[in-house]
Amino acid sequence: MRRAEIERTTGETRISLCLEPDGSGKYDIRTGVGFLDHMLALFAVHGRFDLTVECSGDTQVDDHHSVEDIGICLGRALREALGDRAGICRYADATVPMDEALVLCAVDISGRGFLGFDLPIPAQKIGTFDTELVEEFFAAFVRESGVTLHIKYLAGRNSHHIVEGAFKAFARAMRAAVRIDPELSGAVPSSKGVL
Repeated sequence: MRRAEIERTTGETRISLCLEPDGSGKYDIRTGVGFLDHMLALFAVHGRFDLTVECSGDTQVDDHHSVEDIGICLGRALREALGDRAGICRYADATVPMDEALVLCAVDISGRGFLGFDLPIPAQKIGTFDTELVEEFFAAFVRESGVTLHIKYLAGRNSHHIVEGAFKAFARAMRAAVRIDPELSGAVPSSKGVL
């Protein structure tokens, strides 16, 4: 079973994260940032990833360091768990409705980290969570994972619904992209022979 465990300690955060891409959606998430806990739980359940995250961060300052550093750790864990990416489907996309909101996510597990982020979020805060941190999380994730990720707003008015739709679409697309394709017989899905 593919699996990665990441430990990261800085002057701002201490994080322990475990990711199993071939899981069943089990999670134990305690980041100190309530809204992020909710979004990562959605990622685990809708992506069928087993995910454990524990973070102790300087949230007395704000949530920025915790959110960004968890994105870093999740990206590293995905890269490590997939290894040479042999046999994976590689490309996938998902369009997810969340009530009035509609969000598209497309991924390429290419080895080249890039974020196309077109997700206008009307409110500056969802509860106590700064909505600008959504982009920070995904930017950190793509840098460390080597994933090309596009997230695009199609409809919506409610900020919570828009962000939730983005995380669910991200989960569904990642679930499909990391899946082993039996037709590849373990080959790396690239004309170059390496990703």
